[in-house]
Amino acid sequence: MKTRKPFPIPIRVRYSCAKCPAYCCSYPEIEVTKRDIERLARHFALDYGAAEERFTKYDSGEKVRVLRHQKDTVFATVCTFLDVETRRCTVYEARPGVCRDYPDSKHCGYYDFLRFERIHQADPDFIALT
Repeated sequence: MKTRKPFPIPIRVRYSCAKCPAYCCSYPEIEVTKRDIERLARHFALDYGAAEERFTKYDSGEKVRVLRHQKDTVFATVCTFLDVETRRCTVYEARPGVCRDYPDSKHCGYYDFLRFERIHQADPDFIALT
């Protein structure tokens, strides 16, 4: 008789991506793995080498591949796959693993940033969190 593992208790998140200007897409180094590049290559019907060249570059330390960026009006630069008008991912189904796992907690960096700003502005209405 097999023993069933209990379902994990879901994390109740305290953020809404619908209200965010894509803060996580502005991180300067969005690391990708070979598997992520393969997924993007399939999505765009490219071979691995073409996808790696077109969508990634080495990080500043020349050790890992990161997604390329594009100019943005909200943040200085954002992930090349962000639609800067809708603020949504254009490759959501093929997005890298790091994006799939983010934020791995109740909070995301954007809401932590907003909370910090509100505290320092001493104005609870300055930035609405929800």
